[in-house]
Amino acid sequence: MPSLMLRVAIAYFLVLFSISNTIAQAPKKYTSGEILLAIKKLNVCGSVLYLAAHPDDENTNLITVLANEKMLNTAYLSLTRGDGGQNLIGTEQGDLLGIIRTQELLQARKIDGGKQLFTRARDFGFSKLPDETFSIWEKDKVLADVVWAVRSLQPDIIITRFSLEPGKTHGHHTASAMLGVEAFDIAGDTTKYPEQLTNTTPWQPKRVVWNSSKWFYNDDAKLMARNPILMDCGHYNAVLGKSYNEISAESRSMHKSQGFGSMGGRGSNTEYFEHLKGIKAEKDIFEGIDLTWNRVPGGAVIVPLIAKIIAKYQIEKPSASVVELLQLKSAITQLHNSYWKKIKLEELNSIIKNCLGLYLEVASAEPFIANGEKLKLNIEAINRSDVKVVLESVQINDWAKDTLVNKTLESNKGFTFATICTIPIALANSQPYWLQNTGTKGMFEYAPTLNASPENLPFKALLQCSIDGQHFIFETPIVYKKSDPVDGEVYKPLEIGNPIFVNVADDLMLFTNEQPKNLKVTLRAGKANAAGEVTIQAPKGWRTEPNSIAYKIALKNEEQVIYFNIFPSANNGQETLTVTAQQDGKVYQQGYLPILHKHISAQVLFPPSVVKVVKFDLQKKNLTLGYIMGAGDEVPQCLEQVGYKVTLLNTAEISLQQLKKFDALLVGVRAFNTLDRMKFHLSKIFQYVAEGGNVIVQYNTSGKLLADSVAPYLLKLSNDRVTVENAPITFLKPTHPVLNQPNKITDVDFQNWVQERGLYFPNQWGKEFEAILSCNDPAEPPRDGGLLIAKYGKGNYIYTGLSFFRELPAGVPGAYRLLANMIALGKK
Repeated sequence: MPSLMLRVAIAYFLVLFSISNTIAQAPKKYTSGEILLAIKKLNVCGSVLYLAAHPDDENTNLITVLANEKMLNTAYLSLTRGDGGQNLIGTEQGDLLGIIRTQELLQARKIDGGKQLFTRARDFGFSKLPDETFSIWEKDKVLADVVWAVRSLQPDIIITRFSLEPGKTHGHHTASAMLGVEAFDIAGDTTKYPEQLTNTTPWQPKRVVWNSSKWFYNDDAKLMARNPILMDCGHYNAVLGKSYNEISAESRSMHKSQGFGSMGGRGSNTEYFEHLKGIKAEKDIFEGIDLTWNRVPGGAVIVPLIAKIIAKYQIEKPSASVVELLQLKSAITQLHNSYWKKIKLEELNSIIKNCLGLYLEVASAEPFIANGEKLKLNIEAINRSDVKVVLESVQINDWAKDTLVNKTLESNKGFTFATICTIPIALANSQPYWLQNTGTKGMFEYAPTLNASPENLPFKALLQCSIDGQHFIFETPIVYKKSDPVDGEVYKPLEIGNPIFVNVADDLMLFTNEQPKNLKVTLRAGKANAAGEVTIQAPKGWRTEPNSIAYKIALKNEEQVIYFNIFPSANNGQETLTVTAQQDGKVYQQGYLPILHKHISAQVLFPPSVVKVVKFDLQKKNLTLGYIMGAGDEVPQCLEQVGYKVTLLNTAEISLQQLKKFDALLVGVRAFNTLDRMKFHLSKIFQYVAEGGNVIVQYNTSGKLLADSVAPYLLKLSNDRVTVENAPITFLKPTHPVLNQPNKITDVDFQNWVQERGLYFPNQWGKEFEAILSCNDPAEPPRDGGLLIAKYGKGNYIYTGLSFFRELPAGVPGAYRLLANMIALGKK
């Protein structure tokens, strides 16, 4: 199967320097109105922790109001990164999807004003009960991470998105609420997780509330009978020129991989809260909480200073406030050390910088640099005010000595210079920190202190400035910047990595006979004059020709393609090949995989250069297939690996005559959720079946169908799923050809499935359908809708909720054998 890594990498090299996928990386430039709101926020000393399980679980409307109307430090703690979910914008799954959804959350928070935090928990897929969730997560570690978030943020209240009642929603959801309540109980206890107290302090929030909703009860009367506290979150912010509904819709629309694009509303919008723990509030969730400077010892003197600045603020000249902002900084500095002193000084430094129109940038001359190489950095500084600002020095991480500048930045006159530094050999590369180690099914493996940042901290420069005599140090991320002919100014993070990358064209190779296959390896030089040798470590019984190949690459970013012949073992089974490149006495076995989507910052992953090889028995009939790609999956490439000829169909051009060329037509996952044209093609598809064709439709979600029907007979989709990947299978029709020809399907074929059996099974269907298989999760009734087959005219219509889109890329032999039998039901 052509690996996702290679296919995305090809796209990367084609588009990186012609179009931009990195708009989301551009630095924020604040308007005068936004600066005024930031000054007003200096008056508020309060914080909130919003807690749920996944990216897109959060209530962006409430976060928007808490951060912008209430002006509270508001953070969303997502227990996972969403790597077990589905993807509507590409074929990325697993860790790759987790990277995308992490960035979607960060873009959402940039819009709604919240902060973003994570724990070490993995999204391992749908879970029905919290007990199952905790059996896969290491509960104590996840709880420790939640406690760390509480101690670090010091929230006055914790808000859960979900209730404590098991069985009402995803098990991860319920688990998140349970962990929130448990963390509330112990975050203030110095005997719990004492190792955290080196960097945090014990903290006791006032209360925990559940952000309940009409959709949970599905009955307004039931909701109101709970006597919830109400909050109107539909106000209009005249300074921002938008309602909070409109802002939150923009934020929620960042979850594009989940199809969560939202329309902005206007007018009153009520949120509901139910008490879970702590001192119960009656009318306002912030009852009894002092959100002012009075909670800070000596803080009362700060209030009139802020009031004076707000009263005199000039919307057309923010720099007029700088002198008094500097006086405010001096006053806050004199207070005893406290959490809020630290937070407000950080906010104040940013406000002063923005009032000055002080722009500081450190940009790399190239997007990627290898460890040990020299890097040119361009520094730009401009002061767009009449206040005296001196750029005193620049420190580039620990890569170089401080550069003494002592340059007075005259009003609106840019100052630029360049410096050269050497990237340390031992510096960690740009691999996302949660993927540096292998981890387990339920947990990422990394130092919990890294939870302080939701992503890799950017490489930074420290620019020391004097502003009207007071000293400031501004941390400035080191970025790569270029001018694009279409998008103009384009930014992306600076990437640091290996001198040589080993990209395997196939991260899965399938063998159904004794014939060898070619493995294409693309070497990418991270520096000039890369040279060495590539070898493959093959397991016992497997063989490669040749054993090694020398490479020599003159230019940085240049590629060299080499080929190995892979000879399979005589025995069936699964093994792993490891491909390594030797360079300067060191061995490297990582590829280079960019992840590019317009709505998020460009990301890079360095996946291991390994190939899963699987040898198994497979018989096939009807080899010519048409495939309609839905939301995105890798099924076509998988089928090509085992000998099928697959044609991807354009839904703008489908005709009955075209369909008749194929032995079978497969419809990709969620096609009826994502392709509006599918409803126009149903009559052609059904006619194709009636004339002897074979159609296999893979799962669609039960909501947001774009067609009135997906089958020629009664077929109603549901939310039924089987999440236990090794749930026992019952053969309801053991003599049916689909279980017997050309491959005899047995219990063995359902071993070693991954993540789940299937999802969104139909729960009602017409008498014309035959249910072939049945399975279920523990303590649930049988789910018979995973594989349904109906004769229609001379052909067959098949609907399946079985997760072939996960099993085939995972190299599960039984999934290939069953799908081959489904395909074989077509033309003879």
